[in-house]
Amino acid sequence: MNAKLTLSLDKEVIEQAKAYAKEQGISVSKMVENFIKITTSRKREKEVDEIEISDFVKSLAVPGLKYRTKKQMRAERLSYLDKKYS
Repeated sequence: MNAKLTLSLDKEVIEQAKAYAKEQGISVSKMVENFIKITTSRKREKEVDEIEISDFVKSLAVPGLKYRTKKQMRAERLSYLDKKYS
């Protein structure tokens, strides 16, 4: 559910925000919303970092395992298919 929020900002900051939002293809409202989400989630991450991880859980971690983004996996798949059918 959306609700309105009125902010008072410096005119130059508003113009910079509008220009940046236009470059990114999003609204200033969405930009502010994302900023607040990121800022408040960092607090939760700090709380999670303070939780002690047991040796058993640490032993489950795979050393050297690299996580890939969906974009990277798609690029690898396209490269594989290109080599396979070329």
